[in-house]
Amino acid sequence: MRKWLVLPMAAFLVAGLAWAGHAAEYDRYDRYERGYRVEPPPPPPRAAAPARQRHAQSGEPYFFGHIGAYDPNADGDGLRGYDSGFAFDLGVGSRVSPVFAVEGTFGAFSAEAGDDEVAVVPLTIGLRFIVPNPIIEPYLGAGLGLYFSSIDDLVLGIDDDSTDFGGYMSLGMDFWLSPRVALNFEGKYHWVDAEYTDFSGFDRDVDLSGWTVNFGVRVSF
Repeated sequence: MRKWLVLPMAAFLVAGLAWAGHAAEYDRYDRYERGYRVEPPPPPPRAAAPARQRHAQSGEPYFFGHIGAYDPNADGDGLRGYDSGFAFDLGVGSRVSPVFAVEGTFGAFSAEAGDDEVAVVPLTIGLRFIVPNPIIEPYLGAGLGLYFSSIDDLVLGIDDDSTDFGGYMSLGMDFWLSPRVALNFEGKYHWVDAEYTDFSGFDRDVDLSGWTVNFGVRVSF
C-alpha cells in the first residue's frame, strides 16, 4: 500500500515544482502588453554647459572712451625735448563679425617742453581684428584719417596750425565684466607728418608721431 502512494506523491511534487516555475515566469509577463517587460535604458549623461559668453555679440554697436598719455617721437624731425603729455579719445563702432569690428574715433593728445607746446586732434576710421574669448579678448587694429594739429615752438620758430593725413596701429585687450561692459587697455602708435610755415615764411615738416597708452571702457548697446 505504501509503495502505491509513492507514485502519486512524486507526481504531485513534480506538478508543484512546475507550477512554481510557471508562476515566476508569469510574474515577468506584462498582462497589458504582449511580451515581457523591458526596463528603459538609463538617460544619457548631461553634457557640460558651454562656457558663458560674456563678450559683445556680432552686429552690436558699441561706445568706447579712453584716457592716457602721449609719448612723442624724438627722432629725426620729431619733438625733441618734449615731455610725455595727456591723451584721450572717444568713439563708436560695430562688431560686424566675431573677429572683426569697424570703428570711428575722435580724440586729442598733447605735449609740452617748457613754454613750447603741441596739440593734435585725430579723426580716424579703422578696423580691429579680435581673438574671440568669453572674457579676455586681445585685438590688433589699424586705421586712417585726418590729424588736425597746432604747434607753438620758439626753438623751431613755428606758431602755426596744420591738417594732415595720417594713420595708426593699435594693440589692446578687452576684459569683459558682462555681455555689455568691458574694461579696456590699449597702446596705439600714430603716424603723422605735419607741415607748418615758420617765422621766416618757409614750410617745415615736423614729425608728430608717437605712442598713446590708454585705459578705458567699452560699452555695447
